[in-house]
Amino acid sequence: MDKLHQIERIKRKLILAKKADQDLKVFGAGSHKYLTGETVSNDQIISFEKEYNLELPEDYKMFLMHIGNGGISYQNAAAGPYYGIYPLGENVNEFIYENAKQYLNADCRLYPKMSDEFWSDLNKNIEDEELSDEDYDRELGELFSGLLPIVSQGCTYHNALVLNGDFRGRVVNVDTDRQKPFFAFESTFLDWYERWLDEIIPEEVTSKEPDLFQYTLGGSASYILEVFFATDNNETKLECLQGILKKQNVIVEVLNILEEQYKLSSGEQKKTLLQILTKFDYNRAKPLLIDFTAEDLLAVFQFVYWYAKDKSKDWLEIIKLNVNTIDDEETFDFCTYLLKEMNFDYGAVIVSFTTHESEQIRVSAYYSLGQLKTKSNYVDVFVDGLCSDSNRVIHTTLQALSGVDDQRLLKYYKIIAEKFPVEEDYILANLNHRLKPYGLTNKTIKRINTDFETNNPDSKWYQFWE
Repeated sequence: MDKLHQIERIKRKLILAKKADQDLKVFGAGSHKYLTGETVSNDQIISFEKEYNLELPEDYKMFLMHIGNGGISYQNAAAGPYYGIYPLGENVNEFIYENAKQYLNADCRLYPKMSDEFWSDLNKNIEDEELSDEDYDRELGELFSGLLPIVSQGCTYHNALVLNGDFRGRVVNVDTDRQKPFFAFESTFLDWYERWLDEIIPEEVTSKEPDLFQYTLGGSASYILEVFFATDNNETKLECLQGILKKQNVIVEVLNILEEQYKLSSGEQKKTLLQILTKFDYNRAKPLLIDFTAEDLLAVFQFVYWYAKDKSKDWLEIIKLNVNTIDDEETFDFCTYLLKEMNFDYGAVIVSFTTHESEQIRVSAYYSLGQLKTKSNYVDVFVDGLCSDSNRVIHTTLQALSGVDDQRLLKYYKIIAEKFPVEEDYILANLNHRLKPYGLTNKTIKRINTDFETNNPDSKWYQFWE
């Protein structure tokens, strides 16, 4: 009876979600349009189960028999997360290309919170370049055994339903490029599906029908807070906060509670609470963000960029104060994202990173300098990039110099042409782009004398032929 009640809730919420998302802005909605096809009969399900010698989880069968099977989305999928729920029996070989039937009824080897080491060990044999095609297919089958593909997220990402083993009925996120899978929080297919709907429906709707939205962590914020304070489980608390974070708006009373909780929290909970506060009330969050720079500078840069990039100028002095502490690629990247939003010459702030020990940071620094309208002021810095022992840095520097016609650079362009007699990493292609305004190529520049000290814009390159 409870499952039938849930089915009726889901039918009601499909209507509410479609009404709330009339412009089809939710990812995938433009494809599935919140539509489902005709339901299947129990006999059709039994036929599929006999063909594959397995038994489908009850929640999934209830969906197919009472809500719908397939639709108008990509690969005829029904309304659902991402591009929707595949029709029964279609795309079963999405993960395992050969003999999928053999592996569907085997136990799933994956489990929630599996370690990187465990996943790496599962992939150990399949990474062998000497593996035959038959052995590769067998390893793939072992890796993704007991998983029924049910959703395409786009590219190589999918959702799958665990058919067998201890976690039967759970939904898991799978990447066919074999990044480590991770399980959805919900324990059943219908709970997972209903949460997707709850996260689409705005708070002003859920507050009018509170009894309808007290079942998943995508429901009303007040219900989610009840669950948050009722549990001692850290994972559940974080899921509650993620549910609130996904909402379009949150009332002031909820933000007041979250701010008080922030002051009492630590670790990942504290960071997620700050993320929520930044998303929904930047001015309230700003002093907390400033304090949090001492704990996690990357998180602060991310939250400001994601939710308040129009306030980026507020963070210039904070960036200057902390710039010498930045030592990882992602923090530097988000630092540059904020600087670019400020619409000023930030070159002096990042120029020191062009000599950083991290190749990726050097690449990002030269790329960011290349975004400046005033980049011609940094020719000496770009020269260092052209003389780098890293092909990636040279490549990025050449691209960054687009639009900078400075004859001092010809000397270093010639050095690159001589250093790379044949193409490597698209360096010569980019070099020729830079030489084109001078009427030169990577071959002809080798025949001119570039040993001069001038930056006279009236001078022509042909004045320097040997």
